[in-house]
Amino acid sequence: MNETVFTQQATVTGLRDLSPTVREISLRPDGGATAFTAGSHLRVQVQLGEGRSDERRYSLVGLPAPGADWRIAVKRADPGRGGSAFMWRLAVGDRLPVHGPHNHFELPPAPRPTLLVAGGIGITPLVGMALALAKRTAPLRMAYAARSPDELVYADDLRAALGERLATFCRSEGQALDLEAEFAALAADAQALVCGPVPLLHAARAAWAGAGRLPQRLRFETFGNTGSAPAETFTVQVPRHGLTLEVPADRSLLEVLEAAGVQVLHDCLRGECGLCAVDVLAVNGRIDHRDVFFSEAEQREGHRLCACVSRVCGGSITIDSAWRPDELSAAA
Repeated sequence: MNETVFTQQATVTGLRDLSPTVREISLRPDGGATAFTAGSHLRVQVQLGEGRSDERRYSLVGLPAPGADWRIAVKRADPGRGGSAFMWRLAVGDRLPVHGPHNHFELPPAPRPTLLVAGGIGITPLVGMALALAKRTAPLRMAYAARSPDELVYADDLRAALGERLATFCRSEGQALDLEAEFAALAADAQALVCGPVPLLHAARAAWAGAGRLPQRLRFETFGNTGSAPAETFTVQVPRHGLTLEVPADRSLLEVLEAAGVQVLHDCLRGECGLCAVDVLAVNGRIDHRDVFFSEAEQREGHRLCACVSRVCGGSITIDSAWRPDELSAAA
């Protein structure tokens, strides 16, 4: 278990709709906004109703400036688990608990050719990276894909900074991002930083490996874990703890396990770090893997899943957790 302790409060100082589904929120923490590095995120405590709270992580947009508030951008998820709905209900003057900034998606310092790849709301951590890299002499290109032109948030700012180094792709215009072609055009020593939904990251990893490039030169962060099917209610059995639990469509397996007293180590809450992985003993239905921690082969085997994001379609699952209350009792 790795629960964030929120000891800091921030005030909402501004709201700006960037698109029909993306809202920028400006926040001023008590004591003023501290500096951060490109790729940093902020942990925010959200209220989900019925006395439940949870945390969400939002990238800080742009680069820090003296006296400037923090900016995050929140995409409205319909349907979702309630976090984005809470954030969209905020008004100027509201206060909410925050923690950070933190950075698990650092921009490598080495000046090498770089490709930035953004899908949808995944643009948010890459804005600051693009602005920082634009000041360097190494070659730079950004490929930015969205459903429609009005969803290309921050495109004007990026175009002003990058010029022809920015390429945009809109599905509604019949434009498709060709990762294989993008990677093939890179210099041998180039790096790529990718942020977007899970399918984009799976495609990027496959194309990068297919191009024979060094895996450590590909870095990524995920936004959204929509999976291959809509979320639905399923049942989980945990024989070691004698539990049979229902996981509603609007709650994660991790949330339900912890509410029942089954402690699960976790950190990223996006299916990236693998800390919350549990063993799968049996499945009635199909596992909808929504993580980017396990390889495609491991996901097909279905021996483990990330409890923070992955779900079951059409049935139930039996798992074993890493937490052993009997071992704790024996050690006491």
